[in-house]
Order: sequence, then structure tokens, then C-alpha cells
Amino acid sequence: MEQNLEQNILEKDDEELKVLPITIALIMAGFFCMLNETVLNMALQSLMVQFEISATTVQWLSTGYMLIMGVSIPISAYLTKAFTTRQLFLASVAIFLLGTLICAFSPFFPILLIGRLIQAVGTGVLIPNIINTLLIINPVEKRGKALGIFNLVMFCAPAIGPTISGLVIQYLNWRWLFLGIIPFSIIAFLIGYIHLKNLTELTKPSLDIPSVLLSTIGFGGFIYGVSNIGGATTTMAISIIIGCFALIAFVIRQLHMKEPMLDMHTFKYPMFTIGTLLIIIMHMVNFATMLILPMFLEGALGLSAFTAGLIMLPGGFINGIASPVSGHLYDKFGPKILILPGFIISALVFYIFSFTISLEITIPLIIILHCFSLLAVGMINTPTQTNSLNQLSLESAPHGTAITNTLQQIAGAFGTSLFVAIMSSNQKDFLMSIGNPNDSKSQALSLVFGVHKVFLIQVFILILAIILSLFLKRNTINTK
Repeated sequence: MEQNLEQNILEKDDEELKVLPITIALIMAGFFCMLNETVLNMALQSLMVQFEISATTVQWLSTGYMLIMGVSIPISAYLTKAFTTRQLFLASVAIFLLGTLICAFSPFFPILLIGRLIQAVGTGVLIPNIINTLLIINPVEKRGKALGIFNLVMFCAPAIGPTISGLVIQYLNWRWLFLGIIPFSIIAFLIGYIHLKNLTELTKPSLDIPSVLLSTIGFGGFIYGVSNIGGATTTMAISIIIGCFALIAFVIRQLHMKEPMLDMHTFKYPMFTIGTLLIIIMHMVNFATMLILPMFLEGALGLSAFTAGLIMLPGGFINGIASPVSGHLYDKFGPKILILPGFIISALVFYIFSFTISLEITIPLIIILHCFSLLAVGMINTPTQTNSLNQLSLESAPHGTAITNTLQQIAGAFGTSLFVAIMSSNQKDFLMSIGNPNDSKSQALSLVFGVHKVFLIQVFILILAIILSLFLKRNTINTK
């Protein structure tokens, strides 16, 4: 039945499928949803002042977004079988629009946070649906290129988010970060409404509520606990323990269900397992850096939000070029020619960063290192994701997509919380070692010390990814 579905879909006439407008609708919606992961990074200082909140509190606008995406994505495999492609797309964009409107007009911080979490629900449902649709409408030999174009969205959008944020904050105010997104989201909704058709076979499975609760408690408790490292020790420990037990129970339940919410049997495929681990490592490092580097530029070097955003812009463009190119190269040469060199470049970049980070570091050096860092991300992500999913059948692909997207968002939230906590803890240790002065230079030096420690730890994590990359081999799609 699965092979017939694949054959029927792929043999449809391009005019009937309208692949181009469908792709445009998917890419446009995905771009602005992913842009939201980092678009507030340069506005956090302004929000702290306006709403009179701490850095720990305001961080949840970013961490909470990724966390809610992480707990929303696991049900995407169920949703793809319970609702049509068109229904899922329109519903997810509508939910995202609702959250954006709430954010744009929020009078208080709690309302702004609620709007962000609603946005994240829409994004969490949308992203796996986009990937599944691209896998279906493109034959195997073109999937690397198609996913490369999509990954331009996945990583270019968050990469240029700080630049857009800095520009808007410089000349307007933070509300325009949301108001500017609304028209484009409406256009994507209308294009999808006109052209998108159902591309999957509905089986109307039942939703296992205990699985939803266990995944939500597990991922939510774990990330909340990690975000409190260096703070309330009891709260941190309890949250992490509860989260871990809930995740263990979730995995065990999935393995013993006839129709699991997430099919953990996908991990029996070695390339999918290795690829997932590599994606986790990359997201931990990448999303944390996109938050920590602007903190350094503004807090230690004293640059404006706009200037800091401009410094990060070239890397975003480099990543945007590298993602589709690496997808095309993967189709021709396989994964090793890109993924292994990508992680080697990334490890070298953060090694150099860790020993050159100081109040005297030059802006050109920061730009060059940041560009190489995002070049490495472009080399790694598309080939890793494509190679992982190509080992799965079309029936298993929604589960594989949901798993990888869940874990990459959780990894982003986990990495951001962990490395910000490590940075903050080292800042406190530095200030205590010099008598805890409050002058601006000591505060800047403490931030330099904290960032140095973070980058050094990231180097060791990337070395682990280099070792894992040695075991990669090329896959073609499994139709069994």
C-alpha cells in the first residue's frame, strides 16, 4: 500500500501537483516561523527594561519557544495520519498568526510569553509537515536539493534574526518584529489555501493521551531544570529527575504500543541513529552561540543592537548559500565529504574563538569566525538530515521526521539553557575571585571569562561529533 501511495503521488503531473506554488507556500511560512526563534535576541535588553524583568525571566521568550516546539512536534506523526496535508498547513499557519497578533499587542510580559508559546505550537506542527510534504513531492534523487532549500529557511532565518531584530530596535520598537511578519504569513496562508492538496493517506489513528503527557512532562521538566543550573538547586534537581523518569517511561511506552505516537524502532537503523546524534550536537552548539555571541557583543564590547546584528549578518548569508549547495553535493557524493569536514571546521572555529575572545578581539576576526561557523552548519545539517531520513520507508518517515525535529528543538533549548547557565556561573566565579566589584570593566571581563569557558566546552562536544561522523555511510531509501 505504501509503495502504491508513493508511486501514485510521484507519478502525478507537475501541473496537477503545482509543486512550485506549494513549495513557495511551505518555504515562506517556514521562514517566518523559524525567524521567530531568534528575532527577539537583540530586543531582550529593551524588553527587560520595559517590563522590569530579569535576564533569567526574559530568556524564556527564546527558550520557551524552542521548548514548546519540542513538546508539540512529537504529535506530528499522529497529525499527519489524522488530518490532511492541507488541513495541517492551514491550521498551523493560523495558530502562528494568532500568537503573532497576541505578541504584537501584548501590554504585559506574561501576555507576550503566552503569544510566543502559541506561535511555537503553530511552528511545531508546521515544520514536520513541511519536511514530509517535500519528501513526498520530490523523488529520492532530488530530496537532498529540496531539503537543502528548506534548510536554507531552517538556519538562514534564525541566523539573520538578530540582524533584523537589531535594525528594528534601532529605528522602530520591538512590536514591529511581530507586526512585520503578519502580512507574509497571510500571503503564505492564501497560497496554501489555493494550491495545497492532501498528499498522504489518512488512517485516523487514536491519540494516546498518556504519551502526550509523558513527553510534555519529560521534555518540559528536563529543560526547565537545566535552565535553573546555578540557581535554585532543589528546583533544578527535582525538575531534571522528574523529566528523565517521564522520558524513560515515554520511550518504554512507545516501544510496547501497536501504534506509537513516536515509533522508537526507527533507531534500529544505524544511520538514522548516528544522524540524530549529530543533529543534536549541532543544534546544541549553534542555537546557544546565536544567543551568547550577541550578549558578548553588546555586554562586553558595548556595541549597539543594530551593530551586533550587522556583525552576525554575513554568517547568515553564508549559511543560506551553503545549505542548498550541500544538499546538491550530497545527492552527488554522499555524506562524508561534507559532514566530517563540517564538524572539523566547527571545532577549529570554537577552539580559536575560545582563546581569542577578549575585550581586544577585533570585529573582522569575529565576523570571519562566525562565517566559518555557519558555513560548517550548512555543510552538516542538510546531508545529515537527508542521509538519516533516506534509510526510513515512507511509512516510517513521519516518525523519523518528528523525532529529529523534536530532538533538534529540544537540543536547541537544552544547549541554550545549559551554556547560558555555564556562562553565568563562570561570570559569578570570576567576580567573586576579584572581590565582586560592580564596575563596568569587571562586569565585561566576567562576561569574557564566561564565554571563553562555554566555547571551550563546545570544542570537546564537537570532537565527539567528529568521531561519530567517521561511522557515516550513504543511504538510499528503504522501501521495506
